[in-house]
Amino acid sequence: MPDEHVPDKQAPDKDAPEKGVAVAAAPRPVRRRREVPPLARFLIRRILMAVLLAWGITLVTFVLTKLVPGDPVAANLGQRALGDPAIVAQWRAEHGLDKPLWEQYVLHLGGVLQGDLGMSQQSHRPVSEDLAEYVPATLELAGVAIVISLILGVAFGVVAALRRDRLSDHVLRVLSLVGISVPTFWLALVAFYVFFYRLQITPGSGRVDPALGAPPGVTGLQTVDALLAGRWDIFTSAVGHLITPALVLALYTIGLLTRFTRSAVLEVLGQDYVRAARAKGLPGRVILFRYVLRSALVPIITVAGLAFGSLLSGTVLVEAIFAWPGIGQYAYKSATSLDLPAVMGVGLVVGVVYLAINLIVDVLYGVIDPRVRLQ
Repeated sequence: MPDEHVPDKQAPDKDAPEKGVAVAAAPRPVRRRREVPPLARFLIRRILMAVLLAWGITLVTFVLTKLVPGDPVAANLGQRALGDPAIVAQWRAEHGLDKPLWEQYVLHLGGVLQGDLGMSQQSHRPVSEDLAEYVPATLELAGVAIVISLILGVAFGVVAALRRDRLSDHVLRVLSLVGISVPTFWLALVAFYVFFYRLQITPGSGRVDPALGAPPGVTGLQTVDALLAGRWDIFTSAVGHLITPALVLALYTIGLLTRFTRSAVLEVLGQDYVRAARAKGLPGRVILFRYVLRSALVPIITVAGLAFGSLLSGTVLVEAIFAWPGIGQYAYKSATSLDLPAVMGVGLVVGVVYLAINLIVDVLYGVIDPRVRLQ
């Protein structure tokens, strides 16, 4: 009887796992983390730094006001009230001056975080309300001044650089030197005397004619509020009152921007890529705006940002001469009366404005120059 066919045993598969050995799970694909764009990382770092600096501003303003010589009790109550210890103790308790310094600072910082800057001792109103009234006036004046400075200063600097060592270059350099050298308060006095008193071609002091009155308050900027209300008569009066002090403030910045723009443009004009663009036969307008000005904007923006901050903090004398009710006048009155909450409020506002300007300048750096945001 023939042998039955016995099927061969299946050869073991070399790739099959052995018995008793756990099968490892297939590795899952690794999800790549979504990378944050360079400009976003740049902004996050700058914002965090601005927050830290804002805290430092509150600390510095608080310490400096405590180091100011003089007694705020005597400045606010007078010498007669100082003879009554009960009145002095009550006043110090109402304003928190009887507490330790660290506790005073903690209370001050907590109020700042809640938008409470304290009560002004000269106006008997919240400091935040006073600043909301005075700050827009200074912002309007300084904003118009910096716009005029940017337009004229950059234009004069470019013309001086393109016409280097010619008559127009020498004239613009002399004018810029005069603008930097002339004291602003003296120029304000001369402008007010000549254009208002002698020639009578500009309106007097203030922000608007008293007969017209102020427009309905929306932004605090009277030119903008007049346009929003459709009051062209108030808008014309506000512009007339604004133009002379704005030009006085802008003269120094125009001279500064002219000199910086000239040196920056001259430096870029000597670069190889500018010569290559000329060799390709590109139009001069394209070379100027696409190659030269874009590369020269970084130092110009730096100077413009610092100039705007100095305009905000340096308008005291100009505001006094033109009777402009801005933050400079408020700061002067607060300092002379030792109104510590108002002084700290002004310092905080000016510091925050500087931080905002620096943040805007840093953002413009990253937009204009890709190397900044990549680093």
